[in-house]
Amino acid sequence: MTKSAAKPAQAALQMPPVVSQEAWEAARQEMLVKEKANTRARDALAAERRRMPWVAVDKAYAFEGPAGQNSTGKASLADLFDGRRQLIVYRAFFEPGVFGWPDHACRGCSMVADQVAHLAHLNARDTTLVFVSRAPQADIVRLKKHMGWDIPWFTITDEFDADFSVDQWHGTNVFFRHNGRIFRTYFVNNRGDEQMGGTWNYLDITPLGRQELWEDSPAGYPQTPTYKWWNWHDSYVEGAAPDQRWVEVSDAGEKAFRQQG
Repeated sequence: MTKSAAKPAQAALQMPPVVSQEAWEAARQEMLVKEKANTRARDALAAERRRMPWVAVDKAYAFEGPAGQNSTGKASLADLFDGRRQLIVYRAFFEPGVFGWPDHACRGCSMVADQVAHLAHLNARDTTLVFVSRAPQADIVRLKKHMGWDIPWFTITDEFDADFSVDQWHGTNVFFRHNGRIFRTYFVNNRGDEQMGGTWNYLDITPLGRQELWEDSPAGYPQTPTYKWWNWHDSYVEGAAPDQRWVEVSDAGEKAFRQQG
């Protein structure tokens, strides 16, 4: 029997002090003050982001979509919106030359894909999320099945990645469609992409935001009562009024935590 390799010695863990429940609660309350300040700062930053200028996208781009999307399999940037007003595009590295090919996409991009929340909640806020890569569709379909991903994933066929700063590294671009035109509204990459994946973080980088009444948004932006649009991901019905029981439950919850705050 061979001996297993000895594990490297680890430095002694420098533990924080162990205190009473009362002292721990006092420390938690001190931390909570800072966490609430951070939350308010994040909300203020999102409000400022909603007021950023836009740039028109007049160049035509072509993508390849999954079989059955349409008769040709071709898709324009407008097609990626899937009929909605807002589009979030994550450039994932899955193509020849990328570490992991052809069995896997980039490890970092794969972690991003693993964290994406159910898309029904974004769709309910008039927002579409897609991934794009240079891999052929057959490889993308195979990868999605292997990894259990349901994200719409298109193949880049032109200069889209270079034009939107994602030819050398991953990144998330946000687009808005208005009166038949497309505008680029926001871009985030590097460590800014770490927070992506959750519904709220995605909505916070869109021009319309979460679209709830408490948000500081420009005049005319769509807003609905806080929480009332939330639903089970298999139960969204476009144009449906909020369920009255959920209205009562969410009102009670909001009242309770605002009293605590």
